[in-house]
Amino acid sequence: MIGIGIDFGTTNSCVSMAVAGREPGVVSAQFQLLGEPTPTFRSILYFRRSEAEGRRQIHIACGSEAIEQYLADEEKGRLIQSIKSLLGSATFTSTAIYGRSYGAEDLVAVFLRALLAGCREQLGEMNGRIVVGRPVQFVGAESAEDEQLALARLRNAFAHAGIHEFEFEYEPVAAARTYQHRLTRDEVVLIGDFGGGTSDFSVLALGPSHRGRAERGGVLATVGLPLAGDTFDTRIIRHVVSPLLGYGTEYRSFGKDLSVPSWFYSRLERWHYLSLLKSRETLATIRSVQRTANQPLRLAALRELVEDDLGFRLHQAVQQTKIALSRAEEARFHFELSSIAIETQVSRGDFERWIGEDLHSIERSVDEVLAIAGLAAEQIDRVFLTGGSSFVPSVRRIFEQRFGSRKLTGGDNFTSVATGLAIAALGADD
Repeated sequence: MIGIGIDFGTTNSCVSMAVAGREPGVVSAQFQLLGEPTPTFRSILYFRRSEAEGRRQIHIACGSEAIEQYLADEEKGRLIQSIKSLLGSATFTSTAIYGRSYGAEDLVAVFLRALLAGCREQLGEMNGRIVVGRPVQFVGAESAEDEQLALARLRNAFAHAGIHEFEFEYEPVAAARTYQHRLTRDEVVLIGDFGGGTSDFSVLALGPSHRGRAERGGVLATVGLPLAGDTFDTRIIRHVVSPLLGYGTEYRSFGKDLSVPSWFYSRLERWHYLSLLKSRETLATIRSVQRTANQPLRLAALRELVEDDLGFRLHQAVQQTKIALSRAEEARFHFELSSIAIETQVSRGDFERWIGEDLHSIERSVDEVLAIAGLAAEQIDRVFLTGGSSFVPSVRRIFEQRFGSRKLTGGDNFTSVATGLAIAALGADD
C-alpha cells in the first residue's frame, strides 16, 4: 500500500511517499538547486522567448531550472513567484505572457506537471492514495466564496496536471501527524505552521491512544492567518527599497503636483504580483510619471527593476537580510541596479517595529485557536513550530512568553507537512 503527500507551497513544494511495511516509512523526492541536493522544489515559473529559423518559441522552466535559466539569461523573460497566492484572489483572472493568457489554475498546472514529472523519475507512478495540503485560509481570500474559488482553482490545476483523485488536508494538521509518530505518550499539542503566504495554527490531541480514531478526530481547533514570510518581506521592501524607487515622491500632471501612484509599490511588495507589473500599459504609465517626476532617477530605477524582471534578485536580497536578522542584531541590505545602489544597515529593532502589526495578528490567532479549543496556555503540553518564519526571534518570542521555551519543539521545516500528508494518505493513523 502506498500513500503520496503533496505539499504545494508558496515558496517551496515537496512530495513524500509512504509505503506500508518499508523502512524508512516515508521518503521525500530529492531535487537539485544550483548543484546542491534539496528535498524541495522551488515554486517558481520562468517564461522565455527564443527565435530560430524565423520562428518564435516559448520555453517554460520550473523550480531550480527556472532559477538557473533566469540567472543565465542576459535578456530576462518573465519569472513568476508565489503563484499559490493567486488562487484566492477573485480580482485576478489572468495575465498575458508573450501573447497567451494564463489563469491562476493554468500557471499552477504548468508548475505541478513539472513537479510531478520530477517525482515520478524517483518515486515511480503515483498509483496510491494522494493527499494534498491546503492552508486553513488562502492568501487573498476575503470571504467563504473566495476560499471555495481557491479550492476549485487548485482542484482544476491538479486535474490539468493529471491528478484527478485526491483529498485535501490542512497543512498544520499534516505537520501534527509527523510529530505524532515521535510520541510514546498522549499530548495536547499546538502546531504553528509558518509558510511563505500563510500562517496556520491547530490544537490537537495526539499520541498512542489517539491513533486509530476516525479521521480528524484529534483536531480540537484550527485558525488560519493570510500572512507569513512574504508579508515580512513586504515590510523590508516598503521601508528600505520603495523610497529609493520613488515611493512618497511627486510628479506633475495638468498643472498639479500629485503623489506617484502607490499601486506601483503595493505590487512591488508582493512577489506574486511583481512580475505582472511587466506589461505595456504599466511600463507606459511609469514612463509617463517619470517624465514630470521630481525624482526622475528613482522612477528610472523602478522602471529598470520591472523591465529587466529583477524581482528574483530583489527577493534574494530581502531573504538574505531577513535570515541574517534572525541571527544578529544588524544586517546589511544590498541591492544594485545600473542607476542606483540600495545599501544600508537594517537593525533587528527596526525590523520588529515594521512587522509589529503582523506580530499582533499572530498573537491574536494563537489566542483564538486556544479559545476555540477551550484551553488555557497551561493546558498545552507541547508547541510544534515549523516553517522558515518560526526562526524569526520576535515570532518565537510569542510562543516562549505564552508557553515557556521548554515546551517548544520543531521538525524538518521543509518536509514535515509533506511527510504528514503521506502518512495520512497511507492511513497510518487510521
